[in-house]
Amino acid sequence: MRWSAAVCAVGFVTGACAPAGAQVFHSSAGDVVVETVAKGLDHPWALAFLPAGRTLVTERPGRMRIVAKDGALSPTLGCVPKVFASGQGGLHDVVLDRGFAQNLANDLGKIVRIRPDGSVPPDNPFVGKPPAKPEIWSYGHRNPQGLAFHPVTGKLWEHEHGPRGGDEINLIEKGKNYGWPVIGYGIDYSGAKIHESTHKQGMEQPLKYWVPSIAPSGMAFYTGSQLRAWRGNLFVGALAAQVLVRLEVDGDKVGKEERLLQGLRERIRDVRDGPDGALWLATDSSSGRILRITPAK
Repeated sequence: MRWSAAVCAVGFVTGACAPAGAQVFHSSAGDVVVETVAKGLDHPWALAFLPAGRTLVTERPGRMRIVAKDGALSPTLGCVPKVFASGQGGLHDVVLDRGFAQNLANDLGKIVRIRPDGSVPPDNPFVGKPPAKPEIWSYGHRNPQGLAFHPVTGKLWEHEHGPRGGDEINLIEKGKNYGWPVIGYGIDYSGAKIHESTHKQGMEQPLKYWVPSIAPSGMAFYTGSQLRAWRGNLFVGALAAQVLVRLEVDGDKVGKEERLLQGLRERIRDVRDGPDGALWLATDSSSGRILRITPAK
């Protein structure tokens, strides 16, 4: 089927029009348009925005590319360290610091806090407390997938995969224990019990958890101007559920959940609050796409 420059996306929303090749979906805030910015990526994992409308994107097998403003893909970039890619492991997140020199590390099951030069801030909770590693900020995490600072409170939010059930969103605080594997809401992949219980003194409870799992991946608070009804909401990509989850946030509490883009049938890998006021997504497949969400006109 051929599309004109302003053809209506029949089958998604009757009467709503979108750019060529775009799709229109219903939402509680009105119809939204999903357009493909770039395609042909091999399991894109994360996005970082560069000047002049360019976007840096990682591919899980160990490549990094630049997406031009018109969607053209650069050749793979040089100077990327050799990556061991197997299963879901490989080249994952990418984040730019204000000077573009940052290189963050992570310990298994931990969230770490280091300076851009790799040194440890002296006010980290485990500095001078061997054998604990001084870079650790919090612990008891299972497979963390995303971090985002609340745009108003400045507090750090994180989400992580559970096993079968028990995906979590957590409010991360200095030195606290988030329970894995002692407490949790999931079970082993075999169906066996993993945790002692769901609660234990001295261990933090999640702000929200999902049973069954949605496999959350990518997370961002929306602060843009285009989707005004969603300002301040938290958006989470979902791999297994193949949806974009919108969560209403009131201070440190998570409220109503809405599952968006269900008809897209794509594993949503990353979610970013774009500098243009739109929401940007990366999809996880051998023909991965970069998507941009704006209101339908």
